[in-house]
Amino acid sequence: MCAACATESEAHTCCTLIRLPYVLALLSGALLALSFPRYGHPAFAWIALVPLLVALRGRPRASRAFGLGLVSGLVYFVGTIYWTGAVLQTFGGLAAPLAVLAMLLLAFYLALFPALCALIISHLTGRMGARAVFLAPAVWVGTEFARGYLFGGFPWVPLGNSQVTVLPVAQLASVLGVYGLSALVAFVNAALALAAVAAGRRRIAAVSAAAIVLIGVGGWGARRVADGSLTRDGAPIRIGLVQGNIAQEDKWNPNEARRIFTTYIAMTRDVVRRGAEFVVWPESSTPFMFEEDEAGAAALRALAGEVNVPILFGSDQVDRSGPVVQLFNSAFLLTPDGAIGAVYRKMHLVPFGEYIPFKRWLYFVSPLVERLAEFAPGTSMVMLPVGPHLVNTAICYEVVYPSLIRSAVLGGSQLLTTITNDAWYGDSSAPYQHFALASMRAIEQGRYLARAANTGISGVVDPYGRVVRQSPIFEQVGLVEEVRVLTRRTIYAQIGDVAAYASIALTLLALVAVRRVHGSKH
Repeated sequence: MCAACATESEAHTCCTLIRLPYVLALLSGALLALSFPRYGHPAFAWIALVPLLVALRGRPRASRAFGLGLVSGLVYFVGTIYWTGAVLQTFGGLAAPLAVLAMLLLAFYLALFPALCALIISHLTGRMGARAVFLAPAVWVGTEFARGYLFGGFPWVPLGNSQVTVLPVAQLASVLGVYGLSALVAFVNAALALAAVAAGRRRIAAVSAAAIVLIGVGGWGARRVADGSLTRDGAPIRIGLVQGNIAQEDKWNPNEARRIFTTYIAMTRDVVRRGAEFVVWPESSTPFMFEEDEAGAAALRALAGEVNVPILFGSDQVDRSGPVVQLFNSAFLLTPDGAIGAVYRKMHLVPFGEYIPFKRWLYFVSPLVERLAEFAPGTSMVMLPVGPHLVNTAICYEVVYPSLIRSAVLGGSQLLTTITNDAWYGDSSAPYQHFALASMRAIEQGRYLARAANTGISGVVDPYGRVVRQSPIFEQVGLVEEVRVLTRRTIYAQIGDVAAYASIALTLLALVAVRRVHGSKH
């Protein structure tokens, strides 16, 4: 029995009141996880933060507010990145308990950002009253943006990306990026949370504010999609996407090399026969290092000359020019005459996939360290010349970084491509989440996006986020679709993540303001 409670009934009521906020925090975490593919629906995102915000009312202690946010964050990220454990076990050689532990540690780290968000919101509402809940969107976006940058960043499943398939709403990303969308979703959640605890006019005002903003954004977005001028601008080009569907365990098996290479050659001939003017293979598609295998390189150069179209493909690259030999995950563009048109080196590497962060402290993942060939990061965005046009590519995970793709467009890219190997993830949510994250870049930049994935999902997304065509996973397929090379820039391409910077500034100003007011009272 609680020491402050006189009767068993009072103790039961006290324990219930203590547990209820954590139940609400768990509910928020579950709704956040269910806002994303493969098993979720975007509708959940509009109410996902409401239980947590309600749980934070009443001036909870700082430790409790942090704990509530941490609980929500853990459920959120365990529910969306659960597949990392299976990857580490299957391909990293970790025992199942260690793989689960590594996944939980990553989820715990990511959960620190919602925890910090909850701590700040609780502090602001405790000092400013319930109306301060409308600062929650700024706080959420500020901490979410930090998650994408600190220690290299892990900007997986930001709240705004839940709406990528809700096209009228998603068009806001062309102005304010995915973080602007996160702010919109968080604003509606904040309004509903205030309505849940308020009464009378304040409740009506909160719901009305959310409805007006949402209707305004959705109405504008619907008109933008209906206009569709970006699908008529620019020069058309037919692109061929080759999905070889090579099992991960076969990719570097010497006995499978010939089959893999001849599969890609045959599929390339097929998509060119069907009209492809530019062919894209997936990440690490060659069963050899292009610059290290003379016979393989010669055959690939001959193929480009035979089909007379540029070919973009992924292949590892060794650089021996410096004092230290470096390994890069690279993309090569062959021109129609078989020459190397450009080489792009991946800049954002996958933690635990291409390098081990903090490996001095993570001694328990030594089996993974021993099996992993660590890559070096590239240092610059490289434009790929496809005829008279400039194209960029993002390799695998780096397509989730909005600023990286924006830098490519500012550098002159007229068409977005991304190459990946999602075979690592099996039949989990990851390939679906990854495709959705890539699709957001098309809306932000007002560009067509073409994606070639080893086992899927390959596809084409138009500048409004509409999926023109996509492949099923774990099928061998060659897609041929018309895209357009575009030069017009969106507002977001011009201003970048102003929504995130403004959110951080507003959060800091609010914290300073409440500190000064509180200090003046004492």
